[in-house]
Amino acid sequence: MRTVLLGAPGSGKGTQGVVLSKKYDIPQISTGDLLRAAVAAGSELGKQAKTAMDAGALVSDEIVIGLIRERISHDDAKNGYILDGFPRNIAQAEALDSMLEELSQPLQGVVLLDVAFEELLQRLTGRRTCKDCGAIYNVHLSPAKVEDHCDDCNGPLLQRADDNEATIGNRLNVYTDQTAPLIGFYQAQNKLHTIAGVGNVDDITAAVSSVFDTI
Repeated sequence: MRTVLLGAPGSGKGTQGVVLSKKYDIPQISTGDLLRAAVAAGSELGKQAKTAMDAGALVSDEIVIGLIRERISHDDAKNGYILDGFPRNIAQAEALDSMLEELSQPLQGVVLLDVAFEELLQRLTGRRTCKDCGAIYNVHLSPAKVEDHCDDCNGPLLQRADDNEATIGNRLNVYTDQTAPLIGFYQAQNKLHTIAGVGNVDDITAAVSSVFDTI
């Protein structure tokens, strides 16, 4: 199954992508991971990406599409993949469609994890990460038993510098302006499936799985 996971920051795309990747034995493809791997490997596309990044510029859609094209040609993607974090806007979605059309491998479905703005703010501003073991907590939704200390290793819990309300509000506004229009784009293709991204993680996985099983 060739799919895209859509959703705002904090909607749970990354969490669901990992679980679904294992369940269906298909790769979760994050463009951030692709870029880092290409730069580290020193591939031609990686060199082009590094040049842009070193100059403080955005990596072009052409380079990202090229990286995705390379990645989905690997054996582990022959039965499909889950794109996480791409496309982010209409232009990228159109470029992705064109590339996949060339390969005669169009997207089969797009899943939107729908979470209210207020819930996203609560999730993101409340996030705390253990400095020592990396465990993640939320002061509102899943607090540690002892405030500011990890349940597992007693390490200190820290808030990321970019997890403040102003920065998060800006990230959500960018999503609303640039990425949310993809909802209508994929609805017009009859590919969009909307899942409520709230509640028990396993229940959300089951709901997304029911979509995956029919596409």
